Amino acid sequence: MTENDKWITRYFENAPVAIILFQEDEMLACNRAARCLKKQLHFDPHYLYEIAQAAVDQQGNLATDCPSCAIAKQVREVVVPVLSAEDDSIDAGYMMFYKALDLRQHITSLTLKSCGTLNRGLRLAQNEEISRYVVRANEEDRHQISADLHDNIAQGLYFAMTGVQRLANCDLSSDERQTQAAAITQQLQETLAEVKNMALEVRPSVMDDFGLFAALRALATRLQATTGIDISVSGNAQPACLSEAIQSAMYRVAQEAINNAVKHANASEIMLLLVEHNHFITLQIIDDGDGFNVAEHSQFNGHSLGLSDMNERIKSLSGIFHLDSTPGVGTTVSVKFPVCMSKGSLQNV
Repeated sequence: MTENDKWITRYFENAPVAIILFQEDEMLACNRAARCLKKQLHFDPHYLYEIAQAAVDQQGNLATDCPSCAIAKQVREVVVPVLSAEDDSIDAGYMMFYKALDLRQHITSLTLKSCGTLNRGLRLAQNEEISRYVVRANEEDRHQISADLHDNIAQGLYFAMTGVQRLANCDLSSDERQTQAAAITQQLQETLAEVKNMALEVRPSVMDDFGLFAALRALATRLQATTGIDISVSGNAQPACLSEAIQSAMYRVAQEAINNAVKHANASEIMLLLVEHNHFITLQIIDDGDGFNVAEHSQFNGHSLGLSDMNERIKSLSGIFHLDSTPGVGTTVSVKFPVCMSKGSLQNV
């Protein structure tokens, strides 16, 4: 036996998953993990082989060496759930991977992996993906704030500063000084309004003082005044039971959904519904605009928080995001977060 063969044999014996090798229906070998699993669960390897063969038969008799079988030429692996315990949780039982190693000699392998281990890996990967989406959304928000500060606030302050220098250094008449002072005052007022608008975009102070409902009403009132679109807010929920992060996320979704309806949907009416159900609080933003085919649009055109980022941001907080739209009918954006009753008040799950 070569040195490489020794390492391969050692790896097979000590692999962290259960591996069983067959030729036809005769077991050739099994590793330590398979022997331990067999002893622990009292299963018959030949019965597992029969289960695998039944699954194979459903996909076109993979185990045969029929040269005309197209499936046998293309599909060499089958995955089957087995050994599920009475526990019906998603982490119960095992997944069995059947693989044809040599069709001519009928050599196959069965590899058993714990569903709990597989699911933990998938959850970790999903959490990492969600984290990347959230980081990207935060970076886009910071980039937009930086651009607004440079393009609007900094330039406004620069023009005001230039006006003050001219007012101090130039030999101006009384009327010219008054005109220049009025221009500086107007510029500073416009810059101050920009700062206030930016603060409202990031997080309105009314949310900290009076909660999500008040913030949504203030948002609706402000946008209705600037757009002329009828925007209403109603509901029976108690959003104070939700964390600040969740309330902020719901506000941002409402903000972006309204902006999208105003900019792209030609909506004449927008309704915000914040409703408490059994163990859930939902926020719906409903518009009567043009609507669109959801399958053909992967994201909104809003500059700060697109559809995919809204979805991932809500998922990162264990919420549910849903979009429903029909061309010519309108669009409904929905957000749902779980809550439970505790001592007469709602608490986060």
